[in-house]
Amino acid sequence: MRVLGVDPGLTRCGVGVVEGVAGRPLTMLGVGVVRTSADAELGQRLVAVEQGIEAWLDEYRPEYVAVERVFSQHNVRTVMGTAQASAVAMLCAARRGLPVALHTPSEVKAAVTGSGRADKAQVGAMVTRLLRLDAPPRPADAADALALAICHIWRAPAVNRLQQAQAAHRQAQVSSRKVTR
Repeated sequence: MRVLGVDPGLTRCGVGVVEGVAGRPLTMLGVGVVRTSADAELGQRLVAVEQGIEAWLDEYRPEYVAVERVFSQHNVRTVMGTAQASAVAMLCAARRGLPVALHTPSEVKAAVTGSGRADKAQVGAMVTRLLRLDAPPRPADAADALALAICHIWRAPAVNRLQQAQAAHRQAQVSSRKVTR
């Protein structure tokens, strides 16, 4: 499974590609940051984020895209920029027919470190260890993007089984309604 993780942001949008399956060693294929100037107009910044993500999708051809779910912060301006960059990432994936998964920061932290309250340094250290890197990716947005991809690889099999079970249950309910009529 090849996953592009996206840590959305307007100034720094972390991106990272990880390949592997749950229970086996994972491989980092690429990591970086799509940057935009804080002085540029919003529309130009969103286009720059789109172009950056499209370039990553072209180069690495992921099967899935994992995006950090936007959560409420005290700074509304920051939340808006994060939400806008998140929407751009989802749009780029949807345009290509790629499945998108949203993971909360605490889900990602818990998956990678064992604690949903881990700090950025702990996440970076675990990403470094799990991917057998020489040093934590910098800036932290890049490490967070890799953590998102790792989280998705590890969680996807369980989520897929749950979704299949729910679909089978719904189908059984529909079938039983048809029989009783």
